[in-house]
Amino acid sequence: MEIVLLTVGKTTQSYVIAGIEDFVKRLRRYIPYKIECIPDIKTTKGLSTDMQKEKEGEAIIASLSPSDICILLDEHGKEFTSTEFANHIQKLMASGRKRAVFVVGGPYGFSKMVYQRADSKISLSKMTFTHEMIRLFFTEQVYRAMTILRGEPYHHE
Repeated sequence: MEIVLLTVGKTTQSYVIAGIEDFVKRLRRYIPYKIECIPDIKTTKGLSTDMQKEKEGEAIIASLSPSDICILLDEHGKEFTSTEFANHIQKLMASGRKRAVFVVGGPYGFSKMVYQRADSKISLSKMTFTHEMIRLFFTEQVYRAMTILRGEPYHHE
């Protein structure tokens, strides 16, 4: 199975990019992992937040194949400990599906159409983080999950 992190907008902070690259490099020995980026829709006077969410939603849906497992990173999603998340990843890998796509929405969240397409929602925290930091945190958690599943010493309980 390939794990994909689908994001709206580019990562621009150099320290975040460096952290993500480090964990992506580490992940190569465990599982195919990549980050796909949809261009963000620039807010304009003629574009309401709902219209922006709809346009981003169309791009998100277009990036998914019908066989993908689609999991939204959403503040109202289920929270996991790192060990529970590792078990969740293991179940996804055992599903026989080719791709699990975890989606980070734009600044105003997801459109109704994206919520309807989603197979599930998870939350990384009750706190609010920048969309760029979420990319780093999520990538690190996938790496942590892989080390937990392999019984390696990265994760401490």
